[in-house]
Amino acid sequence: MDSSRIVEGEVVARGRKVAIAAARFNDFIVSSLLKGATTAWSERGGAAEDLLIARVPGAFELPVVARKLALSGRYDAVVALGCVIRGDTPHFEYVAGECARGLNLVSLESGLPIIFGVLTVETVEQALERAATTAGNKGGESMDTALEMISLMKHL
Repeated sequence: MDSSRIVEGEVVARGRKVAIAAARFNDFIVSSLLKGATTAWSERGGAAEDLLIARVPGAFELPVVARKLALSGRYDAVVALGCVIRGDTPHFEYVAGECARGLNLVSLESGLPIIFGVLTVETVEQALERAATTAGNKGGESMDTALEMISLMKHL
């Protein structure tokens, strides 16, 4: 019989403090992600005063704000929300890649869960599908991931 111990986190918001860094660029998508995240927060028992939303110009600016929030010591996790849609120039690769790299570095540097809720899609249709107000909203999924990671980190 396997005697391994398995440790997992719970998706519970009560007693947690979370910050969301959300880009304004492509707000017709990001606003739906933000709604999904805040709805998940409320449904999991989170208090309004324990959730901060910081709006930034675009996805490229998410890492520096996530770093500031993470290093403040006031939050248990940071959820980064944004949307980068591929265009006809290489701009997509620079913005999406550097955003992902920066958020990963912040997570490793701070030891805090920094959740990558940034859509990197080929088309507007793909973005709309992932930001749906029904099932499958990546903003809500990102909040759930943050809450699970907070719990897991406390168990480790």
